[in-house]
Amino acid sequence: MTPPVQRRIARVRPLAPTPNPDSDKAPLPEQFFVANDAADFLGTAGRTWTVVESPFPGSRANAGSAHRKGWEPGAEVSEDSFTFLAPSVPANVLGMAHNTGQAGRDLPAQAFHKAATSVIGPGEAIELPAGIGLVEPEAELAVVVGRTAKNLTLGNARTAVLGYTIGNDVTARKLQKSDELWLSAKSQDTFTPAGPWIVTGLDHADLPVGVVHNGTELPAASTADLGWKVDEILVYLTSFMTLHPGDLVLTGFPAASAGIQPGDTVTCRVGGIGELSNPVTAASRPAP
Repeated sequence: MTPPVQRRIARVRPLAPTPNPDSDKAPLPEQFFVANDAADFLGTAGRTWTVVESPFPGSRANAGSAHRKGWEPGAEVSEDSFTFLAPSVPANVLGMAHNTGQAGRDLPAQAFHKAATSVIGPGEAIELPAGIGLVEPEAELAVVVGRTAKNLTLGNARTAVLGYTIGNDVTARKLQKSDELWLSAKSQDTFTPAGPWIVTGLDHADLPVGVVHNGTELPAASTADLGWKVDEILVYLTSFMTLHPGDLVLTGFPAASAGIQPGDTVTCRVGGIGELSNPVTAASRPAP
């Protein structure tokens, strides 16, 4: 059987957006999708991308901006001409509770919701409200849904997957204890960094997963340590809800973490995808 072809797909913003001549208001930021097939992410070929159409047809939130010179499909653009955004604009962001090892698998599968408005991209700041208490990052393999999906089976679950990215399931531990639905603990603005790109055709069975806190690498683990696997998670979720193109499904955090505070830098690593880094700052809003 021929192995699936791997490629990276990213949602990006040009560094010099074109003004909208038809509006007297500030223009909406541009977003384009780019792709790269190079095996070496850091080499010259890996830093030269090709503009492509949106990989989420039918999703207005994930439509690309109007083509313009230098940003039409097939045009080549270098990484120094854009910034990476979160890889999609999801309708739903979901995570899996207690999904580590056999102990997690012995319990019924259980998902939790993270607000789509909590999603930020690479390099954007995780904002911590004053008085929020212990907050920890969680590096996770995240599934990027590629098509509308309901009632998936183990036999066809993979057909709903566009690819995989890195998700950081930032969690306020004190609020997690007081809010049994975990909504306030996990859906704070900026509490779901994602990116920097989507990798298609990835063998995700045994990928290293870990957090680097202020340059210190914390003990890592593997996606093999997850209790419920990707296909099983998608079958479970679509048994009661419809997933949409661009949705993000965070699969679980089996590694070690550490508390973060303003001034820190958090880097989440997933093998085969790369690194997702975000600074930590103080928020202007107080903790709930």
